[in-house]
Amino acid sequence: MTVIRPQGWDLSGKVAVVTGAARGIGLAAVNMLRERGARIVASDVNPSVAELAAADIATFCGDVADEATALRTIALAIERFGALDILVNNAGRTMNRALIDMSVADWDEIMAVNARGNFLHSREAVKVMIGQGGGAIVNVASIVSSVGMKDTAVYAASKGAIAQLTKVIAVEYGAHGIRANAVAPGVVETDILDGIVEDSRGTLASYGSAHPIGRVAQPNDIAEVIAFLASPASAVMTGALVMADGGYTAI
Repeated sequence: MTVIRPQGWDLSGKVAVVTGAARGIGLAAVNMLRERGARIVASDVNPSVAELAAADIATFCGDVADEATALRTIALAIERFGALDILVNNAGRTMNRALIDMSVADWDEIMAVNARGNFLHSREAVKVMIGQGGGAIVNVASIVSSVGMKDTAVYAASKGAIAQLTKVIAVEYGAHGIRANAVAPGVVETDILDGIVEDSRGTLASYGSAHPIGRVAQPNDIAEVIAFLASPASAVMTGALVMADGGYTAI
């Protein structure tokens, strides 16, 4: 069946950087943005990101928490495709640990990837977008940006930082034609809990009954929201935290 999408969703001629692109939401976002016409720079700390390389996809392997990674990733978009229209800050790490059981190293590790990584890539992208007359930044936050859950102290703090950074970018650079929005997923069936629980996908899927729609999200569900926020169809939206949680926070 052919899916007919509104013209405003078309991303032909656009250039996007997607972090955390090797799997899960990031990989789904790469595929969806590509299907809608964008050329992509896909970055990830996992060397497997190189497998995505194609004529319209450049890849970069690096840790988003490192300033050099942000500098080189944004520069790659310009070198390879001549522009940067979209930044998707997706790379992130989670930690499920009680506050009193967390070390300073635990805190710094998660904040570095989730908060500092978003800051660095957003800073470098904004510099380019100002010169081009605009662009769209889509940050992947979480429902814990706005609600509390036990054992998520550092993860929630890092995602809350992302939500607020998004609003500040929107306010500071709206006059330059730059929009910044964040999507706040609920539970998504991915392998993000690998190494933490025995069956990441099964464990996450088991939370479906806690959502009004009766299931957790799939990566493509979140990629759809990312693609919308990156597209001209959402031209009036900036500074928003968009819940994509199956109704979880409505309860």
